[in-house]
Amino acid sequence: MAISDYQLQNLLIESGLIKEQEIKDIAVLSKNSGIAFSETLIEKNILSDEILGQMVARKLGYPFVILSKTAIPDEMFHVTPEKIARKHKIISFGRDEKGIKLAMSDPANKTIIEMIAKKTGSAIVPYYATDKDINNALKMFRKELQLACDNLLKETISKSNTFIPDEAPITKIVDLIIDYAYDDKSSDIHIEPEEKNCLIRFRIDGLLHDELKLPKILHDRIIARIKVLSRLRTDEHLSAQDGKMRMQREYENLDIRVSIIPVADGEKAVLRLLSSKHGQFSLSNLGINDSDLIKINKAVSKSYGMILSTGPTGSGKTTIIYTILKQINIRERNITTIEDPVEYRIMGANQIQVNTKTNLTFANGLRSILRQDPNVIFVGEIRDNETAAIAVNAALTGHLVLSTLHTNDASTAIPRLIDMKVEPFLVASTVNLIIAQRLVRKICEMCKTAYTISLSELSQHIPLELIKKAVGEELEFTFFKGKGCKLCRNTGYQGRIGVFEVLEVTKEMKKLIATKCDAETITNTAVKEGMKTMTEDGLNKAVKGITTIEEVIRVTKVES
Repeated sequence: MAISDYQLQNLLIESGLIKEQEIKDIAVLSKNSGIAFSETLIEKNILSDEILGQMVARKLGYPFVILSKTAIPDEMFHVTPEKIARKHKIISFGRDEKGIKLAMSDPANKTIIEMIAKKTGSAIVPYYATDKDINNALKMFRKELQLACDNLLKETISKSNTFIPDEAPITKIVDLIIDYAYDDKSSDIHIEPEEKNCLIRFRIDGLLHDELKLPKILHDRIIARIKVLSRLRTDEHLSAQDGKMRMQREYENLDIRVSIIPVADGEKAVLRLLSSKHGQFSLSNLGINDSDLIKINKAVSKSYGMILSTGPTGSGKTTIIYTILKQINIRERNITTIEDPVEYRIMGANQIQVNTKTNLTFANGLRSILRQDPNVIFVGEIRDNETAAIAVNAALTGHLVLSTLHTNDASTAIPRLIDMKVEPFLVASTVNLIIAQRLVRKICEMCKTAYTISLSELSQHIPLELIKKAVGEELEFTFFKGKGCKLCRNTGYQGRIGVFEVLEVTKEMKKLIATKCDAETITNTAVKEGMKTMTEDGLNKAVKGITTIEEVIRVTKVES
């Protein structure tokens, strides 16, 4: 940002928009979560990106531009080379008699202004724009991946007047695929052999999108390049292989987990992108509401007991545990984890990778961890009776244990543990908190629009009682959706956020668990004690314009 966090805090105090104590609280949250102070303000919905940008622009004494609301001619984007634009966060967005209008995240950067002026032979008029706004604008004007790769192949053909597969720029194509996937915040890249093509798909916000089709003749060479980068055997084509590679990015080293398996038409590769930058979250910007945040903070402040995160594969269970671990990671605590695999590094924590070849299983690793004088233990997943028994014993003997379980909601985690031969009174004594979650897609801010839906129509998908509790008893409700634009790939969505239910194991709950009450009874009791279900939390987010009703219904599978 063009001004320091300290300057921004003083600016907020002078403006009177936020109380001084609230600013201090946000500063502490920003420091603990490793997220910029300005980003924390936006994520907490204290200020919008636009209002924050206006304040900074006034402080700097430069005009403010909102690129998302400005029609930018295509030719203006090419005034500044893409690499320079991305590196220095600048974009030219117009021209008048005074010169070229240049949006900058730091309009006081005279060196860049002089360089662009010299290159264009025109005067430069600097404007202030926020980082987020500039990044979105750059993304909108980026070439499509298919066009970028087609241009690379055309260059090869023009040199020799014929297409020779061995001369295709495979290194550049693989780098381009990974660059585009990273910029689109993809979690996975699928490289699939088809009968006539090599198909590249990106998983973005939980859904797969077809991105690129290449000639089938290039498929084996692309797979070979990935094998070389991830140190796998290039002569092995009939068995599955797993590996890792690291790509140098502008601001970070990107770790990529590679899985290659033989399929009918060749070998398929899936690349999981593990970006530490994208993994920087706080509990609030994951989507946890204030009342649930109090419950979680209460549970993590204890020196013993168990915190469980539940949900299906890909629902963000590990992410929320990592976020909690980062929050409680201080030098006075020994945090040890056993994971399969270790996805993100936590500075100062001892992270162990499960290795079945050396008999380092969750159970065996957990036994060894208990001899390492830990304060906090993270077990990547409780998969079997043995691991469950050791984890419960660890929680009983003065350790804070965090783990994940595959269950549909918070309450069913209790019978799941009992099914793993853990005595009900031990479950009641050790489990402090259960967090169940799903991920919903967020509405694209650039093309968000409001619409109304009647109570009768809404009640066809969601129980009437739940609607009245979450959003009131009106005959019509205002919700939001994305119309679809270039920024969100015409999906109407960009990014994801969690919907949660946080079950605190109270004294009443302990009695129910000890008497082997079913999950439905536990849920009903928790709701009476103030627990919001995932559907209710999703409805609240839909009312606020964060996600859509359709997304809430899709991920929570509500039955009326």
